[in-house]
Amino acid sequence: MAVSLKKARDFVYGNGVLWEKALFGYLFEGRSLEHLHQCLRCYKNPDDGWGHGLEHDVKTPDSHPAVLEFLLFVFARDIEIPSGNLLDGTAGWLERQRKEDGSLTSPASLRDYPAEPWWIEWGGQTAPDSIVGNLKKVGSSTSSLEESTRKWVEANLTLEKIQANEWLFMAYHAFDYFMNIDNFPNVETYRQAVIDNIRACAEKMPQKRYYVLLQFAPTPDAPVAQTMPEVVKRSLDYVQDTQRDDGGWDDEHHMKHWQPYVSTMIFWALKRHNRLEIAKS
Repeated sequence: MAVSLKKARDFVYGNGVLWEKALFGYLFEGRSLEHLHQCLRCYKNPDDGWGHGLEHDVKTPDSHPAVLEFLLFVFARDIEIPSGNLLDGTAGWLERQRKEDGSLTSPASLRDYPAEPWWIEWGGQTAPDSIVGNLKKVGSSTSSLEESTRKWVEANLTLEKIQANEWLFMAYHAFDYFMNIDNFPNVETYRQAVIDNIRACAEKMPQKRYYVLLQFAPTPDAPVAQTMPEVVKRSLDYVQDTQRDDGGWDDEHHMKHWQPYVSTMIFWALKRHNRLEIAKS
């Protein structure tokens, strides 16, 4: 089934925030990467951390690990766009957020500003795995961060925990770390466990989660896509057929503030998988 570029564009431009519009424009309209970077730079603080609600569920303006984690999804995994010099100083900021065990601290102001209840309950993002793995992928990590995170992972992200995961989205912790870090004992065993867990989750996932698999298989040559092509095909078939009349796609939790980004990610994945038959309207 053909998807509509115009409807997708209208949905993102009608519902997205400025950086999401700039992202869509860069990916599909040939608009400026510099402009996208300029939009994203507004979310960077003088301390070289990131805040101001870039991660839609955490609105504190103060620098926060969850915001950096999401930004790295855009740069390193879901979309894979060049980061330029935007991450200069970010590793240093992250080093200053570490506790002795390698976990991360979040600003107390998280609870003073609007935030989704799970972030209030958790007090923010304390796990360093995804952040450091993706910093490594884009060439912005440090040996100090990699060493402290390795120790944290050895204690907290065991093979048993990877295998016990039942929510496809949450596989990102192990995926973002082990797929990007080489200096880890028996790393290939962990990588295989990650892929096996993604397959197990994907084979029984409800349709509302089909798009999530494309975050782990954004291109046909990605390891997950190569390992489970039939499951990826099923996901691609589904999202190709489920663009709404307003041009957008549903996210897993039907949260409208996430749908411009999710729709852009889905549209980009369809293009990269050579599945983007464009409708005339």
